[in-house]
Amino acid sequence: MDQALLLIHNELPRTNLTVYWNFDRCYHCLLQVLASVSQGRKAGEPGVAAVAVGTQHWSILQLNDSAEGKHVCRLEYKFGEFGNYSLLVKHVRDGVSEIACDLVVNKEPIDSNLPVGIAFLVGMALIIMLSILRFLLSLEDFQNWISKAINSRETDRLINSELGSPSRASDPQPEAWRRLATPMRLHCVDTFRGMALTIMVFVNYGGGKYWYFKHSSWNGEPCPESCCFFRFVFIMGASIFLSMTSILQRGCSKFRLLGKIAWRSFLLICIGIFVVNPNYCLGPLSWEKARIPGVLQRLGATYFVVAALELLFARPVPETCASERSCFSLLDITASWPQWLFVLILEGVWLALTFFLPVPGCPTGYLGPGGIGDGGRYRNCTGGAAGYVDRLLLGDQHLYQHPSSTVLYHTEVAYDPEGILGTINSIVMAFLGVQGLVSAALTKASENEGFIPVNKNLWSLSYVTTLSSLAFLILLALYPVVDVKGLWTGAPFFYPGMNSILVYVGHEVFANYFPFQWKLGDQQSHKEHLVQNVVATALWVLIAYVLYRKKVFWKI
Repeated sequence: MDQALLLIHNELPRTNLTVYWNFDRCYHCLLQVLASVSQGRKAGEPGVAAVAVGTQHWSILQLNDSAEGKHVCRLEYKFGEFGNYSLLVKHVRDGVSEIACDLVVNKEPIDSNLPVGIAFLVGMALIIMLSILRFLLSLEDFQNWISKAINSRETDRLINSELGSPSRASDPQPEAWRRLATPMRLHCVDTFRGMALTIMVFVNYGGGKYWYFKHSSWNGEPCPESCCFFRFVFIMGASIFLSMTSILQRGCSKFRLLGKIAWRSFLLICIGIFVVNPNYCLGPLSWEKARIPGVLQRLGATYFVVAALELLFARPVPETCASERSCFSLLDITASWPQWLFVLILEGVWLALTFFLPVPGCPTGYLGPGGIGDGGRYRNCTGGAAGYVDRLLLGDQHLYQHPSSTVLYHTEVAYDPEGILGTINSIVMAFLGVQGLVSAALTKASENEGFIPVNKNLWSLSYVTTLSSLAFLILLALYPVVDVKGLWTGAPFFYPGMNSILVYVGHEVFANYFPFQWKLGDQQSHKEHLVQNVVATALWVLIAYVLYRKKVFWKI
């Protein structure tokens, strides 16, 4: 899977070749030895070496003379999955020293993205069909036709013809309900959370084994992954504001509420440690090797800080502002200056530690992946200060041992993307809204060349501001569609959004159990992996729907 066969033909007389290779996405990386191709054993017979090359990104191939180290040729090519290629290295013509490297396609690659396209079209077709059905069911004439088709009794027909079908316009009950109803829950928030959770479940289950559904190795971030964890943090901040404002307006004791915040944060951290340290297949887990950081741990710490800030400094919104909208439009910002000051101090701490903390054996302010990145000069400097602080305070054995940077950069040190310094920016993300211009300035609108690149592993400032802006725009679009106009109920994402903790913990705990995983006929097939992961994700959405109908919610 994600590989192609490359046959390297060395037709140069009395010359042995060394072939170096890497992905072009590996920023400033050392090229790795791919193969050695000796000269032919007989005159006119080329030396041949067969190697497997990756197909996820564009590849860089460089051929050197093994004896002299002299550069022979260099080319870039995007190989296709399960394709068969030949690289012919030869003189342009007899008697001429110029060398040509020609790439020939022996067997066309398969279109591995076709299953994704089909799955997307099927999903869109289902959504359109359900939308049309919902629209038809909202029509009174269609409802009457359905009723008559199902109920064939003449007496019911006569009663309906004499009394008529009650219409919404003449029914006084909804208006009475609206007058007596308590403040309604914003469905767009649960829909937003459910969208993030559904994508996260799909990605964590493998995403069909497609590279663009996986974590980025370092800088940059594929869209699906960007749409997951950061949405949780952002929507958590929005939910804290909405719930805290409502509770404070009802006159709840701040001391009691602070106790609930601390208890909920503690439970999130404990559940997170349980989830990231599975031992059901590996035997008892040693305390010396238990991973401490994790997704729920970061959510718990972030929730405690942001909720405590809102509780200690926020003031209830005056009733005149809520009813007449007569207050200053920036009142929510100007009245929150203590929170802003605290968050800015936190961000100052992150910047100071990231760019000025001396890290042994590494340049101050290093933000790179280490390993073979940056020419291999800083192999054990993965994450710079962020990795150093985690290893210093938590220890190597308590961090994630297989970070995504090992894929491209071949890093060898432990690094945890949910580490301590990144939690500071997680708090900032939960607090801030739109900061798009700041993001453009920090990144120089590029992946690797900015002052602070977008980096999920570091939870860099540019990552926070970029994705907070995107999250705000998504929520801004959902609010009128779901809550104001009622054009969309938020289904099916609304249901997992209402039971997010249960779905997240459940999908982690039962990931390797049937029917969420089964033995595949072809482990190298994207199609089979995609079907399995889509079915597993759909099952959790279905479970969330059933629990919603049964009014079962796991709250902590």
